[in-house]
Amino acid sequence: MSLLPSGTVTFMFTDIEGSTALLRELGDGYSDVLGRERSMLRETLGSAGGQEIDTQGDAFFFSFTRARDAVTGAVAAQRALSEQDWPGGVDVKVRMGLHTGEPSVGDEGYVGLDVVRAARICSAGHGGQILLSETTRALLGGDLPEGSSLRDLGTQALKDVGEERIYQLALEGHEDFAPLKSERKLGPSKADILGEDFDQRVEDFVRRSITGSFATGAPQEKAKGFWTRFRRG
Repeated sequence: MSLLPSGTVTFMFTDIEGSTALLRELGDGYSDVLGRERSMLRETLGSAGGQEIDTQGDAFFFSFTRARDAVTGAVAAQRALSEQDWPGGVDVKVRMGLHTGEPSVGDEGYVGLDVVRAARICSAGHGGQILLSETTRALLGGDLPEGSSLRDLGTQALKDVGEERIYQLALEGHEDFAPLKSERKLGPSKADILGEDFDQRVEDFVRRSITGSFATGAPQEKAKGFWTRFRRG
């Protein structure tokens, strides 16, 4: 088994927005799209120093030892995705959420709510959007990749992990997005209902945590039960 980054770690979750709709539209051709997307993310994020923790369906979980490396990789990945000529003329838009913390590393992988917070931040975003937590932004300072800028999206209420001040890393030509899908939004939109497997996995964790179907212990320990799928490779 490879060693996981420890100490201060920046987590990144990625997810294809509208993947179920793409599957319906492309049919068997979706496997080609998914394969290309996976290859591009592995190349760009790996080149930036990211370690792939796991992939489930169209979602990735990476960790980085430096916040700047994570942001560099996210920018490179989004640019590569936007420049790709996708089969069937479809748009493949990937949302990305980053959060930095000091998680524990157990036998099965990362343990702690920092993982859940990163996943929630990703889930609040839209395809093509890069979202950062306050901690990640603070570690960056003003050291941003060329052609990017920060937008303060304000304090958002994230389910189960409380409030978080979220920032968008805006790229030229990709600055404008709909409001975040945080707890302050009243009810799901039609786009939300189109079947996002990533969101369902996060909701799964919430259900188990609330009903106590994990092993007894603190919330940080309960998180381990759901996120063991995101273990070391």
